[in-house]
Amino acid sequence: MEEGPSEVGGPFCFYMNFLLLTHGAGSNRNAPLLVALANAFTEHEVEVLRYDLAFRQERPKGPPRPGDAARDREGLREQVLKIREKNPARVWLGGQSYGGRQSSMLAAEAPGLVDRLLLLSYPLHAPGKPQQLRTAHFPKLSTPVLFVHGSRDPFGSLDEMRSAIKLIPAQVSLIEVEGVGHDLGRNHAALADKIAAAFLEVHP
Repeated sequence: MEEGPSEVGGPFCFYMNFLLLTHGAGSNRNAPLLVALANAFTEHEVEVLRYDLAFRQERPKGPPRPGDAARDREGLREQVLKIREKNPARVWLGGQSYGGRQSSMLAAEAPGLVDRLLLLSYPLHAPGKPQQLRTAHFPKLSTPVLFVHGSRDPFGSLDEMRSAIKLIPAQVSLIEVEGVGHDLGRNHAALADKIAAAFLEVHP
């Protein structure tokens, strides 16, 4: 399991599949759920890199600024291309909240860049602003997606998520986590095991 903020080590993948994971707006690569997911996927012989987005590499605290998003996506693109140089069978991209949104936007901008997406607590809209949906790129997504979403998430209800993912033409799955909010609860290890098992049902 790689832990550096932006470096992909070694000329080859130890395992056949590689997962690049990134964080939300207020967090970093050491977010507990990302650590648990890295452990869970590694147990299934998936190589994992937890990655700090460009804005977090620049500033250790605070949310991204309005102009950071394009640079954050470019950083993700560069990491994926570095991973591709290691010749894995598949490259998967995952992110929590803001990181997931940027990952999905990158996949829509660059079809075929990654083989599948893992989107945790996708921020469908700002709390209290359900009319301002962040789904403009969904119809352009040709990459299969697994969403994981809490039933108490103020950034989008489960009903709103079920409706929104119908806009995506690719294969889409949704894990609904009852009784938790945007952070997906505290039982990170158990949830990570469930997510990894569901994700790998498609690509064991």
